[in-house]
Amino acid sequence: MLAAPGRTVVRERPAPSPGPAEVLVRVEGCGVCGSSLPLWEGRPWFAYPLDAGAPGHEVWGRTLDGRRVTGLSQHGYAELDVLREDQLVELPDALDGVPFPGEALGCAVNVVRRAELRRGQDVAVVGLGFLGTAVTSVCELSGARVTGFRREDEPVGEFERVIETAGTQSALDAASRLVATGGRLVIAGFHQDGPRTVDLQSWNWRGLDVVNAHERDPRRAVEGIREAVGLAATGELDVSTLVSHVFALDDLDAAFRAAAERGPGFVKAVVCP
Repeated sequence: MLAAPGRTVVRERPAPSPGPAEVLVRVEGCGVCGSSLPLWEGRPWFAYPLDAGAPGHEVWGRTLDGRRVTGLSQHGYAELDVLREDQLVELPDALDGVPFPGEALGCAVNVVRRAELRRGQDVAVVGLGFLGTAVTSVCELSGARVTGFRREDEPVGEFERVIETAGTQSALDAASRLVATGGRLVIAGFHQDGPRTVDLQSWNWRGLDVVNAHERDPRRAVEGIREAVGLAATGELDVSTLVSHVFALDDLDAAFRAAAERGPGFVKAVVCP
């Protein structure tokens, strides 16, 4: 349980009971998403403690009938979780033993879908954390030519498609400058620390399409997860390179700190009960 800003605690609770069209999952692991950092850091508008297992939403595990699955959840920081049957995606044998934060990988797939890439197109990705790295891989699988920019890089060039994944004002500014006339700016970063300003005059003059790449339809989210599972199962998407740090459930605060500090070699933290 996230008991207060910067403090999680482990508590014993009765096992959750699945309702109609739901299934009980024994959790193998759950990723730490950058979008959850404000909850852990604390904001005046959040109320604590959070529900048990929240805000873990990058979960994978096994159903009690033995299926290894991933899917949509909001309570994955727990030993047991309940997911809707129609929001599960089964993991094939080829992915046995592979940590699989399905929701996060499906998000990357759906970001690229929103970008509407064409084979051979020039694409820039601004922000090379987990999401930017995963998006880069999926773009390349689509046949695009990708140039990656880290947050501190000086943006140079013009690109038909620019995908911003860092979630900062400076990254948004850099991504905006990289878009060629008539191009598309895809905003995938989590901008959660206040309002943003944009050079709307420049956007207008260049005739840019600006796309919010965040899906809120669970059906689309599940479709993205299913496609990510397929890419990983064939080896086209190497998930092992996207999970860099593994923590025990009672070290969840350390996992959040690692995600916030993003030290050398950090890509994605996961916690395992």
